[in-house]
Amino acid sequence: MSERPPALESLRAASVDALALEERAARLASRSIKRESKRAGLELTVACMDLTTLEGADTPGKVEAMCQRALHPDPEDPAIGAVAAVCVYPDLVGVAARALAGTPVKVASVAGAFPSGRSHREHRLAEIRQAVADGADEIDIVIDRGAFLAGRLTEVHDDVAAAKDACGDAHLKTILEVGELGSYDNIRLASMVAMAAGSDVIKTSTGKLSLSATPAIALCMAEAIRDHLDQTGAEVGLKLAGGVRTAKQALGYLSIIAETLGTAWLTPERFRFGASSLLNDVVLQLRFGASGRYARLDNLPVD
Repeated sequence: MSERPPALESLRAASVDALALEERAARLASRSIKRESKRAGLELTVACMDLTTLEGADTPGKVEAMCQRALHPDPEDPAIGAVAAVCVYPDLVGVAARALAGTPVKVASVAGAFPSGRSHREHRLAEIRQAVADGADEIDIVIDRGAFLAGRLTEVHDDVAAAKDACGDAHLKTILEVGELGSYDNIRLASMVAMAAGSDVIKTSTGKLSLSATPAIALCMAEAIRDHLDQTGAEVGLKLAGGVRTAKQALGYLSIIAETLGTAWLTPERFRFGASSLLNDVVLQLRFGASGRYARLDNLPVD
């Protein structure tokens, strides 16, 4: 288990200036992108995407179809490369792993009592270990927001550290569920606690709440990653999930990440979009850039 910092309270920093944060985020997200750079940005968006299905009605057939879409995002354009990963519930990891065997697409799974994060620790860890044994390359967990909001930072830290150990060689993404944290100060603090505990990636949301990724929240978390790098030398990734539905939004987020963390973060190893509806809009924009005509949405696969 990751060694506990001597004083988690030391991670509390001066209050985030909400107005300045929101103004800067809005300015970065609205930057115009030259036409010749737009296709590269859209292709990068696809490459950094976790194609996701997290519904109670998910079936092996639906997961297998999603895996084929992950490998061939636009059936009409083989030049568009595969997405970074697919993300499924733990009981469907084996299905995804078999469908993607021998390909570069990773298998991610939500585990550890997703989406609440509320269960006995050993039950959560057992679910993580089983998902990894079944073939998961990446595990997405959720912090216990009740413990965090009650000020039990050591408990949150130790939960994340135990999950990291349970992952073995798999990468750990820690979901903050920002819509329940209440302030930018709390989002920053939760980011710092998760990173101190050894999380490989910090992630905005489960996608189950109305408030999830926003430009200001993305900037807040990216600045926390930058500060953690300055303080420790450790490079932590960022995943934006929930509410990112259009190519225009995605390009704005790429601008925020590039400006705050540098272009080295614009890779699937350090940055992801958690997407269920984003891919089709990106493909439509790529087709328009190539042909000058908008394709019909009903000509695209239904995920």
